[in-house]
Amino acid sequence: MKRHFLVKLIPPRPSFALDMTEDERKLMQQHGAYWAVLAQEGIALLFGPVLDPAGSYGIGILEVEKEEEVSILTENDPVTKSQLHFRHEAYAMPQLIVSVARPLDKFEGLRNVPQ
Repeated sequence: MKRHFLVKLIPPRPSFALDMTEDERKLMQQHGAYWAVLAQEGIALLFGPVLDPAGSYGIGILEVEKEEEVSILTENDPVTKSQLHFRHEAYAMPQLIVSVARPLDKFEGLRNVPQ
């Protein structure tokens, strides 16, 4: 049975989204590419940044068979491998309601998501 988890990526500092270095920006591009592949495989149902005034972070909703897979996925994230003090937190979602309509074509930037 598939299980769902909310994964939160906490960057090394609250101001990260505003003041990342060029090397950090490249690392974030690798991070995005990593999760994009997982989205194409149907593992990452959605992911992206959250612009919280207290400090930005990233979230993702994962669909996996076993809870252990979440750790494997986050450990293989380029930001984790970088050892730049990024941190992942994961929380089980025992119930998940998904929109049947999924009007994704109305949103800019989501045109390549299958409907």
